[in-house]
Amino acid sequence: MIKKLKLILVVAFISLAANPLFSAGSDSDDSSNYLNNYKEAKSLILRADKLEQKNKIDKAQKLYTKAIEKLELAYKAESRNPDVLNYMGYSLRKTGKFNEAEKFYLMGLKIKPGHNGINEYLGELYIKTNRIDLAKERLEVLENCNCKEYAELKALIEKN
Repeated sequence: MIKKLKLILVVAFISLAANPLFSAGSDSDDSSNYLNNYKEAKSLILRADKLEQKNKIDKAQKLYTKAIEKLELAYKAESRNPDVLNYMGYSLRKTGKFNEAEKFYLMGLKIKPGHNGINEYLGELYIKTNRIDLAKERLEVLENCNCKEYAELKALIEKN
């Protein structure tokens, strides 16, 4: 009786442990690599930002595009992560895909309405697309955060 119970437990354990190995649709870039893709995308974005500041726009655009590819993989694994959605929106905005960027920002705000980065960057998108009133709404959300995002968005709104 004990041998049978042990055998059942061993078979159950092996079957549970092996199950993720054979799950449908998995590939090398699934949730196990989510963090790597996210980190790589973030690194690409930081490099692109520096290139942009040096007025090397073409090189920056290529890095933003690579970041989008990495973020798409991260998004497949973690579609409800506001940081992934924020950086996806950011990279899309930087490549001129404003409608797509706005969708990702808004998805992120549904998950985390007070996300400082999303609120700032969505405000910047609204300024870029001549919707200053909506940018001011984002600024109001950031008003009490005592953060750099508030100061940066406020300065941009005052310029426009």
